[in-house]
Amino acid sequence: MVLELKLAPKLVQQLVITPQLQQAIRLLQLTRLELVDMISQEMEENPLLEELEEGKESFDEEEQGTSEKVEEPVSTPEHTAEVKGEGEGADEFDWENYLENSNLTSLTRQKEGDSDERPSFENFLTKSATLFDHLRWQLQLSHLTEEEQHAGTWIIGNLDEDGYLKMPLEEITAEVGLPSEVVEGALRKIQQFDPAGVAARDLKECLLIQLNQLSNRDPIAEKIILEHLALLKNRNYPAIAKRMGLSLERVNRAASLISRLEPKPGRAYGSEVAQEIIPDVYVYKVEGEYVISLNDEGVPRLRVNSYYRRILAEGRDAQQNDRKYIQEKLRSALWLIRSIDQRQRTIYKVAKSIVKFQKDFLDQGIQYLKPLVLRDVAEDIQMHESTVSRVTNNKYMHTPQGIYELKYFFNAGIPSMQGEAMASESVKSLLREIIVREDPKKPYSDEKLVQMLKERNIHIARRTISKYREMMKILSSSERRRVV
Repeated sequence: MVLELKLAPKLVQQLVITPQLQQAIRLLQLTRLELVDMISQEMEENPLLEELEEGKESFDEEEQGTSEKVEEPVSTPEHTAEVKGEGEGADEFDWENYLENSNLTSLTRQKEGDSDERPSFENFLTKSATLFDHLRWQLQLSHLTEEEQHAGTWIIGNLDEDGYLKMPLEEITAEVGLPSEVVEGALRKIQQFDPAGVAARDLKECLLIQLNQLSNRDPIAEKIILEHLALLKNRNYPAIAKRMGLSLERVNRAASLISRLEPKPGRAYGSEVAQEIIPDVYVYKVEGEYVISLNDEGVPRLRVNSYYRRILAEGRDAQQNDRKYIQEKLRSALWLIRSIDQRQRTIYKVAKSIVKFQKDFLDQGIQYLKPLVLRDVAEDIQMHESTVSRVTNNKYMHTPQGIYELKYFFNAGIPSMQGEAMASESVKSLLREIIVREDPKKPYSDEKLVQMLKERNIHIARRTISKYREMMKILSSSERRRVV
């Protein structure tokens, strides 16, 4: 038997993700800010791309035409095909003929509304003071010695975000090289700063510092914190009253005073900055019908530079390397413009489908939110579930009921006795309303909440109630109990 090497042709089918298709997929899941940054970067790298000025709809007067508007469903096809990236950008493509018969502008920008409703520009420039800045400012205004100033700076610099000093004083004393009496004196003075309770080493010390700063000190409250903090946490007021030999009413007054203290003094100076949500889609009700409008404010409208268009259209005697470079950049510019248009159309179609499924929610509120999965919307617009998932990622919709993330409208169904499923978010809202109306003396247990939901034809397990409570940051029945 003779072994030899041979070349044999073989026909196979395989999926290939072209660079153009990768770009289209990546654009779908970008947020508005990320899209603007990506467009700006592409404009810097591609000389053929330029931004279309306001009031201009096309390149030249003879090419002026009606641009497609995403917010008008008439101009969009019934079923927009997904970007496949097949056969585009071939070298033998007739660019001159394409340029002569194509309008390469992106989607027409919506006319802006009243700019008075926009937030002030100063809101984006302000910088909130941190806990370190606030305490450092007070330290500089205090009459302290140079050694105390140095020790105080070390103490303030080692506070955590809640305002607690987790570093032992012995380590701070060793680091600053000062006597322990100086460091302890600086700590006591910082503990008198605003916010009250700052620089405490544990919860007991934090609460006691705040009680000592009150005009009317309560020795019973101080004793409860020192000796019965665990019972206080579980709201076991009868046990505290029995151990201290006091009436339940007196213990309740002291507990009420303690409940008004701040267990995390540094919370007001947290590092988290509230970011304003800019909706990607607006939904308005006009004459009984919901109208969908995409928000393209701030997104540059792109076109191909006319100078390079003329080089391809007229400069047939241009150098081969120059034409090849321009064709490559033109191919990239065309794909970017078409991908942005495709992204806008896909967002519009997904938003339109969501509005169709959740019309009752838009009319009447969260109690009428219906169960919905990605497959329902994907089948409605004839696209893949992964496409719908990318579109709904980190995008928001402004509705008559408020601003919601597109993912919010997709909920699992909770079975009911009547056969109709109920959205999980609706169940959470109903659960929250029941707990808000409960008697603080006798809060409902999870088992009782299960029975109450059954009376409303909602079948749900106790462990699911517990999971929903934790998701909504609602305490257990023992921790919600109040003794009035």
